[in-house]
Amino acid sequence: MSGRPSLSAEGRVWLITGPDGKLMDDIDTDMIYHNAHLAVTEVSEMGRYAFGNLEGWRDFPEKVRPGDIVIAGANFGCGSSRQHAVDCFRALGVGALVVESAGAIYFRNAVNSAFPLVIAPGIGESGIKQGDSVSIDFETGLIKDLDRPVVFRARPFSAVQREIYLAGSLFAVRPS
Repeated sequence: MSGRPSLSAEGRVWLITGPDGKLMDDIDTDMIYHNAHLAVTEVSEMGRYAFGNLEGWRDFPEKVRPGDIVIAGANFGCGSSRQHAVDCFRALGVGALVVESAGAIYFRNAVNSAFPLVIAPGIGESGIKQGDSVSIDFETGLIKDLDRPVVFRARPFSAVQREIYLAGSLFAVRPS
């Protein structure tokens, strides 16, 4: 066994939806991880605050399980450069985030932390349902619903994202 992470994930889906049942857009870093908890510096302690400022999702940390896949709408993680908003999902063991689009700084923080963030424009119309099991191939971008005949194509990891992910973090990447 190489000890290197797999370039795929499989898990139960959490569709982050609003009262209208559609994927929520514009979930900012304060909704993901409220600034009241920024004094928490131990990553392992950050999970309990995930979505703590997102109406209807405050109980997410009690329900999510390691390996689960979070799917959300456009502009996920907009706002500040708060690393806590990535680390809270790492602390919970979330297997991957799949979003229609992400804030630029949030995306970079996730990549640098080797946290799998997949960009999937149109994922809200894919037919994937709450609680379904999906597999994601980070190299091809292929997302398969394991509970129904749904296949969706997201953007695959870039070469840089792949290298950092396999290394475990930006700081673990060996210079060429």
